[in-house]
Amino acid sequence: MEIESDPTKRGEKGMVLKKSKMIVVRNQQDEMVSMRIQNSWQVCIDYKKLNQATRKDHFPLPFVDQVLEKLAWKSNYCFFDGFSRYMKIHKALVDQHKTTFTCPFDTFAYTRIPFGLCNASSTF
Repeated sequence: MEIESDPTKRGEKGMVLKKSKMIVVRNQQDEMVSMRIQNSWQVCIDYKKLNQATRKDHFPLPFVDQVLEKLAWKSNYCFFDGFSRYMKIHKALVDQHKTTFTCPFDTFAYTRIPFGLCNASSTF
């Protein structure tokens, strides 16, 4: 297994990891299925305890049918790249310690809102 020796280079992008190549194989039902060869570290953090302790925002996302109803008679639409915009929402300096995690290389804290936090989608 190849391990990147300096994950701090990813710090500016919020620890987003590059994906490895995909391969296609046949499963037991003779279907073609894409698989990814895992040859690098992946960051996966469980925020269940933090989400339980967090006071929830009451700004629910709209239902899809409500959004489509509002767009039904419009002539122009605009779509945004959600991932790259989402990863640009900065966390307050006083809250960065709440997303601290430790790995074999060092201890890190997100400077931007990571996926998995309970109020992140309503903030976005």
